[in-house]
Amino acid sequence: MMGAPVALCFLLREGPGGREVLLGRKKRGFGRGKIVGLGGHIEAGETPAEAAARELEEEARVVLDAAVLVPAGTVDFRFPLRPEWDMECTMFTSSVWTGEIGESDEIAPAWYPVEALPAESMWQDADHWLPIVLAGTVADFYVEMAEDNETVSRFVVLGQ
Repeated sequence: MMGAPVALCFLLREGPGGREVLLGRKKRGFGRGKIVGLGGHIEAGETPAEAAARELEEEARVVLDAAVLVPAGTVDFRFPLRPEWDMECTMFTSSVWTGEIGESDEIAPAWYPVEALPAESMWQDADHWLPIVLAGTVADFYVEMAEDNETVSRFVVLGQ
């Protein structure tokens, strides 16, 4: 069975201490309270890049051109005890956008150093694959969560 199709886009910039990534604290819904990558469900008729651009506009008030998003691979998330949470995630990065980053009713965005991600506030799986993605490696990952739906029971790099 396939998981829900979702798209994420990690905005990157040069900050005073090095490269930074835009993440956001989830204010409601799935993952509330956690710091997450920005993005969401792919709607019918949308490409993953179009969905990522739409979601970043909804969540962080920025405008992205879907044509210039950089493919960053995929993550297949599996929750064996909650299969309705399964996700097939397509990822992108971008260092080009317009508009001022702002908070939405769903996400409080903030910049974080790529070298010091807030892993303790994120889903535990992010520490497995996000540093690889932010290093510029395009790869496909498989993440299976344990019975607590919080810790990783299996992590595989499928290809790069």
